[in-house]
Amino acid sequence: MKILHFADLHLGMETYGGVDPATGLSTRLLDVLKALDEVVEYAVSNDVDLVLFCGDAYKNRDPSQTQQREFAKRLRRLSESGIPVFLLVGNHDLPNAVGRANAVEIFDTLSVSHIHVGNRPDIYNIPTRQGSVQVVALPWLKRSALLSREEAKNLSIEQANDRLQEMMTRRLLGLISELDPGLPSLLAAHVAVSTAKPGSERSMVVGRDPVLLLGNVALPVFDYVALGHIHRHQVLLQNPPVVYAGSLERLDFGDEDEDKGFYIVDVEIRSKEKHVTYEFHKVNARRFVTVTVDIALEDTDPTGTVLKAIAQRNAVVEDAIVRVHICLPAALEANIREIEINKALKAAHYAVVAKEVRQETRLRLGELTSQGLSPIEALKRYLETKKIREERQKVLIEYGEKLIWQAEQRTEETLEVGK
Repeated sequence: MKILHFADLHLGMETYGGVDPATGLSTRLLDVLKALDEVVEYAVSNDVDLVLFCGDAYKNRDPSQTQQREFAKRLRRLSESGIPVFLLVGNHDLPNAVGRANAVEIFDTLSVSHIHVGNRPDIYNIPTRQGSVQVVALPWLKRSALLSREEAKNLSIEQANDRLQEMMTRRLLGLISELDPGLPSLLAAHVAVSTAKPGSERSMVVGRDPVLLLGNVALPVFDYVALGHIHRHQVLLQNPPVVYAGSLERLDFGDEDEDKGFYIVDVEIRSKEKHVTYEFHKVNARRFVTVTVDIALEDTDPTGTVLKAIAQRNAVVEDAIVRVHICLPAALEANIREIEINKALKAAHYAVVAKEVRQETRLRLGELTSQGLSPIEALKRYLETKKIREERQKVLIEYGEKLIWQAEQRTEETLEVGK
């Protein structure tokens, strides 16, 4: 049985983009849809038996009609190809009030063929071309599910999170007792696990998430544990495999150095024993690139230095989302010609220039001569700490020696006159 595991689309994240003139849609929405098309194409072309999506289809609980339409188009292609799709509800899919529908519930309400929505902790038995598979769903559980109860009124956030962890763990242990050991068993969970390395989701979190211990989900009854919510793809454990697919597209600069994609999981039953293999497949996600430029105080052309740094990374800057970070002394801030810098970034998909202005600490020669250094030695040390170019240092030291010699001569003449 071949299973495709992906998560965290966040359709509607439209920062770092503009409007596509051909479609009128956000270019960032198109980026996510392009990545999703790669997932769908792979599933259809490679006889995938089940597509497992682990939460956060949209940026928020109230997606636009356009976002819903584009998501539904891709699901329809999978449905028409006879590929079952399991949609787990994530925290960004949840309504803000009891009784309101979540963002993906419509597929369940319309009974769309081959689409299954995991909106509550439960066991979902899903028929595939290779037989049935059991999916234990652990969708995001809101604090309000607990805090609305009378006994939880006076709990702190930390206490509420602890209680949520207990509830989720207890519910999960209750479900696994009902599993059929003869069928493949998967856990699909939208949760934060304690040992996971965070990604770009940190910029979207308000407050502190409830966190499950790895041992709470890495239960031997599962053949594969498919996770969503953390945007960095990673394998937390090999046996059983406990895997975050990560977000499908880079969402901010927290994802800059991260590959994006999905996992293909093969579950094979041989002589009543199950063998599981899995592999990460990259998608062509939009690049995020940071160009960092540190300007020295003696730099006579700081704008030229920035332009040179951009030119050196021209191959990766093109069609990427680019952040140019310029660190420079306050004295040179007025010398930065941003119009020229923005012109040099015209090949980027989106670009932003940020300046970090530093106040130079003044180092006085008197402070060095008080350390027992001769005036010339103190001057050399001073120029080194200011990172003056070597050629320039030679010229300044030569002038310094002349000035010091002249000062010494005047001092001697004064002493002679005094006698």
